Amino acid sequence: MNSMTTTEAALRGLGVCCAIGNAVVHALLIPDHLEEKFYIGVLFAVGSAVMLAVAVGLATMRRPAAAWLTGTVVSLGMIVGFALSRTVGLPDGYYEHDWEPPYGLLSLITEGLFVIVFLAWLTRREGPQRIFQPPRTPGRERIHARRNPSEQD
Repeated sequence: MNSMTTTEAALRGLGVCCAIGNAVVHALLIPDHLEEKFYIGVLFAVGSAVMLAVAVGLATMRRPAAAWLTGTVVSLGMIVGFALSRTVGLPDGYYEHDWEPPYGLLSLITEGLFVIVFLAWLTRREGPQRIFQPPRTPGRERIHARRNPSEQD
């Protein structure tokens, strides 16, 4: 059956928005970071590309577990990198003194929300509401009616 619940669709949609938001925020920072510390700019570019792929995967895959896991690992890695860069620093003497407003807060929101949405997706319960149902085949109701003798005259 190729159907999706409204919960599944909403979680995927929110995941796609977070992944795209994350990619855009980091893409905007690539040029400055390539000049400041080249490897940080490269990491931002790779992270942005991966998160765009995650967004496509969430939107198109029938079973998006790989996209969810990839996006969660990348998001957690970015959160850890952000925290380390402002506390103990990163290799080659990279240390940030502020939150880089508004980008720092925006990136933490998109990354953290992506992880929360993944956890909600992981623990969801399939409900009876379906937004994409396969078409009913004619005659199928008659077959079920014959199998259930309590409903026959």
